[in-house]
Parts: sequence; C-alpha cells; structure tokens
Amino acid sequence: MARVAIVTGGTRGIGEAICLALKQAGVTVVANYGGNAARAAQFTADTGIPAYQWDVGDHEACLAGCAQVAVDHGPVDIVVNNAGITRDGVLHKMSFEDWNEVMRINLGGCFNMAKATFPGMRERGWGRIVNIGSINGQAGQYGQVNYAAAKSGIHGFTKALAQEGARYGVTVNAIAPGYIDTDMVAAVPAPVLEKIVAKIPVGRLGHADEIARGVAFLCSEDAGFVTGSTMSINGGQHMY
Repeated sequence: MARVAIVTGGTRGIGEAICLALKQAGVTVVANYGGNAARAAQFTADTGIPAYQWDVGDHEACLAGCAQVAVDHGPVDIVVNNAGITRDGVLHKMSFEDWNEVMRINLGGCFNMAKATFPGMRERGWGRIVNIGSINGQAGQYGQVNYAAAKSGIHGFTKALAQEGARYGVTVNAIAPGYIDTDMVAAVPAPVLEKIVAKIPVGRLGHADEIARGVAFLCSEDAGFVTGSTMSINGGQHMY
C-alpha cells in the first residue's frame, strides 16, 4: 500500500507544491488547511487531493484531525510541517498576541503534529517528518523576532526528535527555504524585494517546486540514512 502523508498548510504556495510532488512519488497525500475553505475546495478540485481543516496550533484538533485521516486513508507515515504565519514588527511595537500566535502555530504546530503521529510511526518502524524552517531562523531578520525564534526552534526540535526516532526507522529533518516566489513574498514591497533579490547569489527568488523536490527526497526510502539534518535551499544567500 502507498504511504500516507499529511502536509500542513498544504493547499497553496509551498505546501501545494509539496503535495503535488509527494503525489507524483506515489504517496497518498492529505492536505491540511487552517481557514480558507474556498481555496481548499479549489485545490481539491484541481489536484484530487483531499483537504482537511484544523488549526495546527490547537493540540486537541491535531490529535482529532490526524486520527480522522488515519480512519479515512490509513496510518500516517509522513508528516510535513509546513503551516506557518507571519506577524512582523519590531520588538518594541510587537504585541504579545503577535508573538504568541506565531509561536503557537509555527513551532507549536510541529509539536502537535508530531505528538499525534510519531508514536504510530515508532511502533510501525517507519516514518518521515519534515519540518519547514526558514533562512530567517538561521540568520535572523529585522522585524521578525517572533518568526525567527519560531523557525530557529523548529531546527532544534528537528535535531532532538531525530535522536528519538532514529533507532525506530523514523527520520526527522528540516528544510530551510530562502525567499521563494509565494504569496507571502509577493506581499513584500517592491523596493524591499529588489534589495532581497540583490543579495541572492543566483540572482532570483526560488520556486516552490524546488522546495518540494527536497521534501520528496527526504520523505523517500532513499533518505533512510538522513536524519537530524537541515537542508538549506536558498540560492546561496546564507551558507550555513
């Protein structure tokens, strides 16, 4: 039987590209989404990939959502923690809500989804967890103390959980994308975006499918000896 994967934040942008790459690799894919039901319905119509709604920052919702996916499609073998938000601002203007919401979803979501699926992977002796970090979690970024902290936390979470899963055939890795041509980056003012691109040695933004191909590799049988690693896909902007 095909492996079953859940991709959080999977109905658009990098998440959508990951879903398509995994489907092409023969995986049974389920996308999770947070709130845009119209976009999720269009995604399913376009791809044939089912979309399930729950808040990854809600622990009980993750337990229930993953349990339902297992009932509908089989045990979950692969989790890609892609869901994330930004609430940018310099620290002296950042509210606790802006801090807490980014930490709750971006970092808390990784814990919640792992808690819901890692025990089963461990028991079955096979699993893949891929966490989507960020170049800004490696290098920092002005006006993103919340986002950079959450993404940096993801990299530490990845290394620690990898040690727990290794002997059970469960690999845990991260990908740290640079600036990718998604809706989130498209919202950056043009003059700022020009300065960002000027600092990327390859001279362009990345593409979502370039991230997706990295995820597909880390989720494959071929990556069984790769765990606790962070794959930087950033065009050479930060060589870490």
